[in-house]
Amino acid sequence: MVMSTTNHIENKEVKRYLGIVTGEAILGANLFKDIFAGIRDIVGGRSASYERELQEARRIAFAEMEEKANRVGANAIIGIDIDYETIGANGSMLMVSVSGTAVHAE
Repeated sequence: MVMSTTNHIENKEVKRYLGIVTGEAILGANLFKDIFAGIRDIVGGRSASYERELQEARRIAFAEMEEKANRVGANAIIGIDIDYETIGANGSMLMVSVSGTAVHAE
């Protein structure tokens, strides 16, 4: 599946627009990750545990969107938008949502 944040695919022509497809993933961060991320926030540096959570949430969201595009007969998704949010009490959950237009391109 070709996926692009642009509205076209180089050297391909969109033959059919098949609709908007989406994918979402919400992952909870646990107490220990929060504690270590808080320490990182104070002393500086990257939080590998949160980065892994974000990567996993993004992977899940993209896989869900691709599955939906396959169901409608698409061979590409264009105009992809990726959004990141924290939700829940004290931002304790990480959410990634993706959306794009499923197309058949040749």
